[in-house]
Amino acid sequence: MRWGAVVDNRWTVPVAATLTFLLRVPGMTRPVRPDEAGWFLVARTWDPSADSVYGPHFVDRPPSLIGLVDLADHLGGPVALRVLGAVAAAAMVLLAGRIGRLVASDTAGRWSAVTVAALLTSPLIDPVAAKGELLALPLLGLAMLGALASVRAATDARAAVLAFAAGVSGAAALGLKQNLVGGLVFAAVFFVCAFRWGPSGARRLGLQIVSLVGGFAVPVVATVTWAIAAGVRLSELWYTVYGFRSDAADVLAHSTSTKPAERIALLVAIALGAGVVAILGGFVVHFPEHWAAERPVAVATGAVLVVEIGGLVVSGSYWRDYLFPLVPPLALCVVLLVSREGPAARRMRAVSVLSVVSAAVAMVVWLALELAGAIGYTEVAAGHAIEEAAEPGDTLTVFGGRADVQYASGLDSPYPHLWSLPMRTLDPEYADLVALLEGPDAPTWFVTWIPLTSWQAPGADDLARAIEENYERHGTGCDDNAVYLLKGVERPPIDPDC
Repeated sequence: MRWGAVVDNRWTVPVAATLTFLLRVPGMTRPVRPDEAGWFLVARTWDPSADSVYGPHFVDRPPSLIGLVDLADHLGGPVALRVLGAVAAAAMVLLAGRIGRLVASDTAGRWSAVTVAALLTSPLIDPVAAKGELLALPLLGLAMLGALASVRAATDARAAVLAFAAGVSGAAALGLKQNLVGGLVFAAVFFVCAFRWGPSGARRLGLQIVSLVGGFAVPVVATVTWAIAAGVRLSELWYTVYGFRSDAADVLAHSTSTKPAERIALLVAIALGAGVVAILGGFVVHFPEHWAAERPVAVATGAVLVVEIGGLVVSGSYWRDYLFPLVPPLALCVVLLVSREGPAARRMRAVSVLSVVSAAVAMVVWLALELAGAIGYTEVAAGHAIEEAAEPGDTLTVFGGRADVQYASGLDSPYPHLWSLPMRTLDPEYADLVALLEGPDAPTWFVTWIPLTSWQAPGADDLARAIEENYERHGTGCDDNAVYLLKGVERPPIDPDC
């Protein structure tokens, strides 16, 4: 089979986008993931005040994301959110094709779209959850497309409008994940490079920068206006979205856990298997050719890659979906490489084919494991078991930050931290948790999803004492997780379906 003939077809991009959506449909049937679960719980209890953006629960995400989750909850819950994620993935495939056509040719756009489709459906990365990195992809793509079109616009007025749209899209992406600056970085660097090496003049550059900043201001002003109207202090909004990340990074930097090192090793292996490393390598090796042929695009693409990879490295977490923000600049890497003549183009086409094959094989294996029941969802099983034994008015707190257990239980949590990192950062000695377990609002159920000594916190002994004095062991989850019940409360035994 000649893959070139298959890909170089006018139906390639729409077919690739359709398949991207369809291949993410099986993931819509899978149980809710921790981040998704936590966001829905935050959205359902959202009650802003002067010293809290979200009220009962803390999450270090922008209000725009929780607002979108709240909308999805009214439309159908996690499935609706994942439908939005699949639409976002399909839209990014379409944008990759359009960007490729604008920069080089229809052929380059088609190869780029096919590669993006493979990356966004590969079970090596994440074919299930709809997180901010996935949902924001079309906004990042639109920012890049707007910047490219602005430089090529026939009039300065049109260039300014397109730059403004790029600013709005780039800032809107930050509203779904606060570190997704790729669209704005690409636009700013591309505008400056287009002035430095042509074809833009000083007047157009000035209009573009002013318009980009003006567009950026629209979502920012909207968010600030909402905060003021809701009575949230702007300092609290800033800390929730950005300040917390600095404190959390310090916690991760001083952690003795080996989990981050294990995750980064896995992430590198996934990037190799999905074709990400090969695409990046091709871009770097052939950068002198890109410099000669498409200097502004090449420099802007390189700038985005440096920013995104740098952000991934310093994040300290290294989750698989952190590869998604690399997809828009990778799409441009594919375009630049395929548009080169000779070995570079042939190798890039081969990498694209291998990326598709990798995604297809991984999809078959993943579906087979799902159908065989080999992939367990023990968190959800434990949550459902507690739900069946609980009575109206019961509450639950999970030590270790498993929001999917909390969500599956259907019970409220009186503890503000649904994730482990906020707990370790904002309640480092577990003083708040101990006070809760010893107080009048103590949760009916308490689950230790991980050992109390996992992070060597100085309050672990106090927490163990509070559990011993106020709770009785009432069962075990699928992974030997201890389930406790408040003393003096009678409930039937839990029986998780493991």
